Amino acid sequence: MTHIKLQNVSVEFPIFNSTTRSFKNKVLSVATGGKIERKTDRIVIIRGLDNINLTLNEGDRVGLIGHNGAGKTTLLRVLSGIYTPTQGHAIIHGQAVSLININLGIDPDATGRQNIRLRCAMMGMTPQEIAEKIEDICEFTDLGEFLDVPLRTYSTGMQLRLAFSASTSIKPEILIMDEWLSTGDENFKERANQRMQSLVDSTKILILASHSKALLAKNCNRIIWLEHGRIKMDGQPQDVLPAYFG
Repeated sequence: MTHIKLQNVSVEFPIFNSTTRSFKNKVLSVATGGKIERKTDRIVIIRGLDNINLTLNEGDRVGLIGHNGAGKTTLLRVLSGIYTPTQGHAIIHGQAVSLININLGIDPDATGRQNIRLRCAMMGMTPQEIAEKIEDICEFTDLGEFLDVPLRTYSTGMQLRLAFSASTSIKPEILIMDEWLSTGDENFKERANQRMQSLVDSTKILILASHSKALLAKNCNRIIWLEHGRIKMDGQPQDVLPAYFG
């Protein structure tokens, strides 16, 4: 059964030679929402997550809120398996796909078609699955003959269209997103929103970080409010969203 359990999870980032970075330390103390702790004169520890305990089960549609630096992206990366907790345990049962960075692994010198195969492989699809989906993905991009030329010749909008089409072609059990994905002209944006909604509806567990109250209220049945790397509030949208947004 698909589920996620975080037990006393903390994530720390050491900064070495901190005595030579007094200005940077001051900037970090303002820019980050995590805790900064000086271990020695030469090592400063930034704690992105601080003793997080969290259980997510099938059917959970979780929205993450909090100011910039509150720990949302760090938590998403732990749930995606990108970060390993420095303390505690992260237990994740189910196929997880992260849409935090849909351009990850894109090769500008490869063709659009080759980049689709590369992105699909990085998401864990087998060669047979890629072969079954490749034509549908290519058709969804609506890039035509551009699929057979190097990606570096694409406009920014074309690159995003290709990355979006490949990244949303999979149906994961756990879907992890940092903001809602939508890109392209109005025609493509409408299709992209429909595809995103279908993807969200089909996944067993959704984790969505967003600054949009309306988006969270529409798609989530649970909201977690992070502050300084800790959970400040965890409950239903009608309780947590008004408390955060005011």
